[in-house]
Amino acid sequence: MKKMLFFAAAVLTVVTACNETPKSQFNRRVADYAVVDVHTPDLSGITDNGKEVLNLYRFAAQELDAMYWEQYFGDKQALLESITDPVQKTFAEINYGPWDRTNGKSFVEGYQDRLPGAGFYPADMTVEEFNAFADPAKNSPYTLIRRAEDGSLKAVWYHDAYKEHLEKIANYLRAAADITIKPSVKKYLLSKADALLTDNYYQSGIDWLEMDDSKMDLVIGPNETADDQLLGIKRSYEAFVLLKNLEKTEMLNKFVSRLEEFQQYLPCDDAYKTFQPGTGSNIFSCDALYYAGKANAGIKVIALNLPFDADVQRDKGTRTILLENVIKAKFNSVVWPTGELLLDGSAREHLSAEAFFWNIVFREVAHGLGVKETVTGKGSVEEALGNVALTFEEMKANVVGTLIVCKLQNHYDIHNLFTKEDALATFFSSLVRSERFGEASALGRANTCIYNYLKEAGAFVRKDDGKYTLDFAKMEAGLAELSAIILKTQGTGDAAFASEFEAKYSKRCAEFDADLLNLGLENIPMDIRFHFPA
Repeated sequence: MKKMLFFAAAVLTVVTACNETPKSQFNRRVADYAVVDVHTPDLSGITDNGKEVLNLYRFAAQELDAMYWEQYFGDKQALLESITDPVQKTFAEINYGPWDRTNGKSFVEGYQDRLPGAGFYPADMTVEEFNAFADPAKNSPYTLIRRAEDGSLKAVWYHDAYKEHLEKIANYLRAAADITIKPSVKKYLLSKADALLTDNYYQSGIDWLEMDDSKMDLVIGPNETADDQLLGIKRSYEAFVLLKNLEKTEMLNKFVSRLEEFQQYLPCDDAYKTFQPGTGSNIFSCDALYYAGKANAGIKVIALNLPFDADVQRDKGTRTILLENVIKAKFNSVVWPTGELLLDGSAREHLSAEAFFWNIVFREVAHGLGVKETVTGKGSVEEALGNVALTFEEMKANVVGTLIVCKLQNHYDIHNLFTKEDALATFFSSLVRSERFGEASALGRANTCIYNYLKEAGAFVRKDDGKYTLDFAKMEAGLAELSAIILKTQGTGDAAFASEFEAKYSKRCAEFDADLLNLGLENIPMDIRFHFPA
């Protein structure tokens, strides 16, 4: 078998032992997140100034973490003090609140289930009321919607709502800017500090993309809209402290100049692949040293493609970041064991850590492909598709990224590392484990949609013994067909079709429920959680 396990997972070690008491009903739910120790990295190539910059990055991220609790839930201390079961308390810390992120259900007495709008909108606000609200600031990703004294709606800018936290974060960034020896880092940190205090992120996005000569990176700010399941507008705060792998980064960056070529690979009408990414795009391979805020809540991301600002993407490009140590940890602890259990012998032979890595590379590249603005005059894809936009974006990235890997396998580049069959089998194993993220997450819904669509296409058969047989030709064809549907829907901004498609394909089927049972019986975790050094 071509396991190709990463036995040395950079600065991450999966911890299998658990000190939790067997009496808690939350033992199984906490065990679904395998503990990963984040060790102190080798900083021998980092100057003393650089090490102090890293410390300030972490201080900023820790302050953001406290702010995210407030943004998503509210009073963290009051919640945790109300929980007497230590294992239940750990589960609340994993989820950053009293709601299980896989289904939105409350697991703490006294709290109702999670509202689709989380903490971004008044609990009693309807979509109709929001639509009738005249303030254009309501549509900003960086405003909260609140009740005025007279009961009407008002928009509150993030920089006003979280002023105290943001001023502390900005001070850490400015302190780091004062001591860094890299002009590009100084420029980025100062513009990011200003952006956090004004909610104007364009210039900091440009400066971040131009900061390509540093061994360290800090991703910080309101990025993803996944928590806003009411309207899909509002962005959540998150932070990543990163250390660059220079050798792997150099190897990856040869693909950046070919974004326009990858655009032409897309199996759709030319009208839906007109977006031209800026020429400042780059790819970094990094080890993650610290996650905070949305990044650390529930399911952990293993790669990034930022910024989300379409104007920055057009004018400068995007940065793809592969979180290499996290990718390795997830493959070892989740993806490979899932495939070992659920794939039949012929498919199991194609599980590959290299294929998993490159599938992730091009999944993130795919975020920058397609269109950002509808071709029908309905504004941005995000605005046109509303609360289903993120589901379609996650589907696009997973499906189109895998297709690009298959396309590259046909003639050059990465064919010597693994086969097309490796890429597809490993993709399917990751797809099944990602369905476990649940209908409450856009990523969970996206992967369930892909699974059900491929099932219709005959790409796999689940046998009576619970093992999957894969038809690689039908899988590749099914992925191409689904890509065309997704790209057309984004290009036209057809919200009605998008909602119907998601409603039809995002429902869990009996096969998945059986897989879930088998994975639970074998104690295969759903995801990972981090233990950071003090």
